[in-house]
Amino acid sequence: MLNQSADLDRMFHALADPARRAMVERLSRGPAPVSDLARPLPMSLPAAMQHLGVLEAAGLVRSEKVGRVRTCTLDTSSLSRAERWINERRIEWEHRLDRLGEYLKSLESEGDRDD
Repeated sequence: MLNQSADLDRMFHALADPARRAMVERLSRGPAPVSDLARPLPMSLPAAMQHLGVLEAAGLVRSEKVGRVRTCTLDTSSLSRAERWINERRIEWEHRLDRLGEYLKSLESEGDRDD
């Protein structure tokens, strides 16, 4: 469980940066060379490569070098883990809100009987 928490921490840290989210967004459309990922960003190629390193360390991106070109791909299984974690929290809160709604209705019913 603790290891899963550390994995999620790295993933959410990686996704906290707008430049890294832009890279993930681009990679969601398919693999891309590092130069293509860096081009639209207001930073140097080495800075973009550091951001890609954070995404790789978080397990969100994989890269492969063929010749002089490093191509990155999105690892969707990592995104699925984050999605599961978020959905578990959402379901938990929906159940809590349902119980609160039932409790408030019961209070309303008791108030109607007292009149």
